[in-house]
Amino acid sequence: MSTAVATAEAHGGGHGGGAEHSPHPPTSTGIDHRKLLMWGFLASDCMFFGSLIATYLIYRGRAEELVAAGQGSGPLPHEVLDIPYTSVSAFVLLMSSLTMVLALAAVQRGDVRGTRIWLFATATLGSIFLGGQYFEFTSFYKEDGLGLTTNMFGTSFYTLTGFHGAHVTIGVIMLLSLLWVSLRGGLRQEQAINVEIIGLYWHFVDIVWIVIFTLVYLIPYDDDISTISEGAEHAARLLGLS
Repeated sequence: MSTAVATAEAHGGGHGGGAEHSPHPPTSTGIDHRKLLMWGFLASDCMFFGSLIATYLIYRGRAEELVAAGQGSGPLPHEVLDIPYTSVSAFVLLMSSLTMVLALAAVQRGDVRGTRIWLFATATLGSIFLGGQYFEFTSFYKEDGLGLTTNMFGTSFYTLTGFHGAHVTIGVIMLLSLLWVSLRGGLRQEQAINVEIIGLYWHFVDIVWIVIFTLVYLIPYDDDISTISEGAEHAARLLGLS
């Protein structure tokens, strides 16, 4: 009898035991398996964005070479990219990482009102970034004539930044979903792991934008094109893309 009782208690059985039993027990590493799954997804996403960045750097240089040889058409990066404008958008997105940290801290200490405020603030900042990206894309297309198929620069640029924008959109949807769950009373202190997992995704998106912003907008476009292309091709070989 004592053995049966001990077994029931070990599995969360008995009166009140089910309330303490976690539906998502930690793995052998001591980390919740949902968090491990998110880390695995982010690792694969690193390879995905690494391939897009390498492709952009390769085709950016080739587009400039073709135009210089009279075999291609513009506009080129230095003719359309607005660094001050995009810097503001980058700052907005990076500030959303701070509000995400504050949201996690709030839910971990059981501050329901603070959790809702900071989740809403994070989603709002992400939405502002997306609005800025939409304005930038439409400006490039209508005022500068840079479309998806205009030249290799346009194709690689819209693909890289567009996929990042899609990731931000997914993040905003997840944040709003958490906010909705919280408003319905389903996001309590013991569910802080849900906010933490979404936070991992959100911080990853922000870090990727730092890399994209640096390589796409801040690298001077009058540098030696061959040096940039060779470096990008070497990165592509390391990633197994060529």
